[in-house]
Amino acid sequence: MKPIITSFGSLVLVVAIASAFELNKFEKLDAAKKSADKRIVIKNLVVPAGKMLDLTNLQQGTVIEFEGRLTFGYQEWDGTMIRIKGKNIRVVGKPGNLLDGEGHRWWDKRGTNGGKKKPRFIEVNLEDSLVTGLNIKNPPRHCFVANNCKNVRIEFVNIDIKDGDTKGGHNTDGFGVGGSQNVTVANCKVHNQDDCFANGSGRDIVFENNVCTGGHGISIGSMGSGQKVERVRVRNCQVIRNTNGIRIKSRKGETGLVRDVTFENIELKDITQYGIVIQANYLNGGPKGDPTPFPMENIVIKNVRGTVSSKGTNTLVWVAPGSAKNWQWNSSITGGQREVACKGVPQGLKFPCGKK
Repeated sequence: MKPIITSFGSLVLVVAIASAFELNKFEKLDAAKKSADKRIVIKNLVVPAGKMLDLTNLQQGTVIEFEGRLTFGYQEWDGTMIRIKGKNIRVVGKPGNLLDGEGHRWWDKRGTNGGKKKPRFIEVNLEDSLVTGLNIKNPPRHCFVANNCKNVRIEFVNIDIKDGDTKGGHNTDGFGVGGSQNVTVANCKVHNQDDCFANGSGRDIVFENNVCTGGHGISIGSMGSGQKVERVRVRNCQVIRNTNGIRIKSRKGETGLVRDVTFENIELKDITQYGIVIQANYLNGGPKGDPTPFPMENIVIKNVRGTVSSKGTNTLVWVAPGSAKNWQWNSSITGGQREVACKGVPQGLKFPCGKK
């Protein structure tokens, strides 16, 4: 057994690399988690219908490796297909790995808004951990959720749901982060039909060097119920053929806080609706009426650039007067011909709202 020290940023993992427990039959799952090896190789595993690949209660320092193709039996249910929980965990996708949700079996163009019950794909509850190199294909709905995590890096994950463009994929969010602290998502690719990245609560979150294709953009929110998002950095990303480029959205009639959020060096290409949208009247069925007072403070838009289709809008801000404080804005977005009035723009800000 040889200790391996891995460092990235302020996070240092000390993991002992030992012989491995090969998990190729579902009934061996409990034994794998108890194995003294602390290294589980999940190889060409078939998870029975309606069952979760339960990788919780892991021993500290466990390494999980995915090899070959992971598949799941079909059943309508609203659970989670894979859950990973632990401290000082490494989750590694080996070359050629595929976590295949075969989501077309559930897709009905309705997502979570009715129709078939659909499980979400992966939830992680991790501390001082790394997730790297996973290839994920066609989850039934929400793909990768990081809840209540601390000091976690997620990198080089490829989420491929482009089949959902033509086969009824809906609510296929890429990465969702909630209730977490010091989480970085980097060097990933997402092709989906909903938010590429959504941060609903937490602090010290970084989303960088990622490519988002086909979905609803990069989002802070939607927020409400007293949720707070603080110290978020979104930088060096491409957003291609999404409905929105970047957005901050709080739900109508609800409370919370957005503070210290920076979007920097973001390239938008062929956005169909809004290049940048910040709104405080979000509803799932579409925005309604006047915005709700919702503090949005210390917002920085820096070198956000690109194109919107002629039927779209380059920029929209719709927040309650007095809610927006200390904003900085530098963007160059062109192409959108649909002019929409703005509300609540901070006084003195040179702002291209509603401009062609």
